[in-house]
Amino acid sequence: METLRLESGRDPGDRATVALVAHLREESPEFGRWWSEHRVYQRTHGSKRLRHPVVGELTVEYETLVPPGDPDTVLFLYTTAAGSPSREAMDLLASWTASERRAGRPRR
Repeated sequence: METLRLESGRDPGDRATVALVAHLREESPEFGRWWSEHRVYQRTHGSKRLRHPVVGELTVEYETLVPPGDPDTVLFLYTTAAGSPSREAMDLLASWTASERRAGRPRR
């Protein structure tokens, strides 16, 4: 959500962003309260906890990179600790993708 707040501040008149925020505020009272607080944090690294519908809880480390001369592009890199349950879960998900490619199924 922090990235959405940063982006909306960069171009407050962007119709797509305005519509997205309006929709999220309608659908989620929690989002509406958060948005009204006007907090903006630019987090460039840290940990995130995610929940995947198949493999469950994951903890990933992330870094954000902005290429020089292109402030509108942001690359998010996510990694997992070697030997961790999160790495095992990611390896399992990656093996499914590799299996689909070997079987000739199109990527989604």
